[in-house]
Amino acid sequence: MNPLKAISPKLEQQFFRQLNAVVEPAVRRGIGSPRLLPAGLILLESTGFTSGELRSTPLLSFRAGRYRIVSTVRGQRSFWVKNLLKQPDVSYFLAGRRRNATAVVLRDGESSVDVATLPFFLRRLVAWLSIFARNGLAIVILTPVDG
Repeated sequence: MNPLKAISPKLEQQFFRQLNAVVEPAVRRGIGSPRLLPAGLILLESTGFTSGELRSTPLLSFRAGRYRIVSTVRGQRSFWVKNLLKQPDVSYFLAGRRRNATAVVLRDGESSVDVATLPFFLRRLVAWLSIFARNGLAIVILTPVDG
């Protein structure tokens, strides 16, 4: 059983908001960001799916070539995942610098985009990660927007 399911949704939401309020300023400045290692913290900025307001979420990310991968076991309940499904154009802070990206959301074994339109490496990455994006797990691939 997932221990987070035993926690009330309101308490869970409150916990993560308080945690993020402490972690966010540090991550925005680059503390915890990956430098030489392939994993570290980023600060994801997305548009609220209901409010339309800017939302910031610190997340652990992994590098895969030019892409960043983030995930949550709270895929059905994570507001940042719902935000990306509604508005995939995002930015994130990595090493204290803002970067623009488009999010590819993998949830319930499905992709938020037409996989056939993706570059070869990204198609392969989506195919492999989709295997894990089941049973409530959501995986997001941040694809950089050049420019």
